Amino acid sequence: MLRSEQHLDRDANRYETNGGARCLCHRRGNHRNTEADLDTIETSEDINHHRRQFLGTAALTFAAAQLGIVGSAAAQSSTTKPGLPTIQPGTNTSFGTLKQVDAGLLNVGYAEAGPANGPAVILLHGWPYDIHSYVDVAPMLASAGYRVIVPYLRGYGTTRFLSSETLRNGQQSVVALDAIALLDALKIEKATIGGFDWGARTANIVAAIWPERCKAMVSVSGYLIGSQEAGKIPLPPKAELEWWYQYYFATERGRAGYDKYRHDFAKLIWQLASPKWNFDDATFDRSAAAFNNPDHVGIVIHNYRWRLALAQGEPKYDDLEKRLAEGPVITVPTITLEGDANGAPHADASAYAQKFSGPYAHRVIKGGIGHNLPQEAPQAFADAIVEVHNS
Repeated sequence: MLRSEQHLDRDANRYETNGGARCLCHRRGNHRNTEADLDTIETSEDINHHRRQFLGTAALTFAAAQLGIVGSAAAQSSTTKPGLPTIQPGTNTSFGTLKQVDAGLLNVGYAEAGPANGPAVILLHGWPYDIHSYVDVAPMLASAGYRVIVPYLRGYGTTRFLSSETLRNGQQSVVALDAIALLDALKIEKATIGGFDWGARTANIVAAIWPERCKAMVSVSGYLIGSQEAGKIPLPPKAELEWWYQYYFATERGRAGYDKYRHDFAKLIWQLASPKWNFDDATFDRSAAAFNNPDHVGIVIHNYRWRLALAQGEPKYDDLEKRLAEGPVITVPTITLEGDANGAPHADASAYAQKFSGPYAHRVIKGGIGHNLPQEAPQAFADAIVEVHNS
């Protein structure tokens, strides 16, 4: 078994390694070497591109057309197909008809694709993004037999609070509880969960606290569970500069500015976080529409203020936050991904490798890939979901 760092070149559609087999490494005992465990993968010398192409463009087109329309899915087989069709980023632009379901404190808007009896995959977006981060990933997974659920987080899109009395709370534990409530509402016992930014943190929390609900996980930028105490620790000036918007949001001027200029603010974040992604106005505008949610500004401001202990959470979640503050280890099979051009604040993979005690691999996705990795490199993200699900 070889231990190596693995890079995926998006344009060449290949992995670069120093040899070996392509599968997750199973940790054994306590014999760990951080740098070695970081990117442990058994590889085969080549990836079977023909197998991916077997499903073909027609299968992908069919899956895209079925987004949000799963009425006849019960007749389909729950067995996933062995490969994924290839796709270029930006191939799809719409999820079609969205669904709504009461789940916990929310009425959640979500896209659904694939057979209703397929293995469940939950894909979680971040800030300032929305479900369109997965507009190419979802039909690929659906075409391979997965049931794919892509929800709007609280404060985004068509998701609404069921009560006007509910605190517009953005603390980390609450967003994770939203995910559990959605699983319950959809009668999904266990799912493979993928996410980036807020979505990665939420996936981390579900995997750490409720591993019985998470079969496996794909997490962009690794381990993101935090605490208010950690948020009080000052960083070197260059690192603090990367968090400028968090300090802006700490002021009432920042809240008013984000509310007034949320469209321009979000576009600036996209440009800074993905400096080599040449997205067009139409791509951005499709996601920016989600920020018109009446609770969006309140949730975003509370989230970032809570991190710095400038806003309080709700006492009923204190015990859960205490558990998260301990930095719980994640035991479920995990692949962490990082873009080679991620302009958002992120830790080096060596800083969090020890947080994953189960089968684990880390990959750097090459080709100028930034923070919104699922939308910029959908093939790599979907491949990781399939591989970790099958581990």
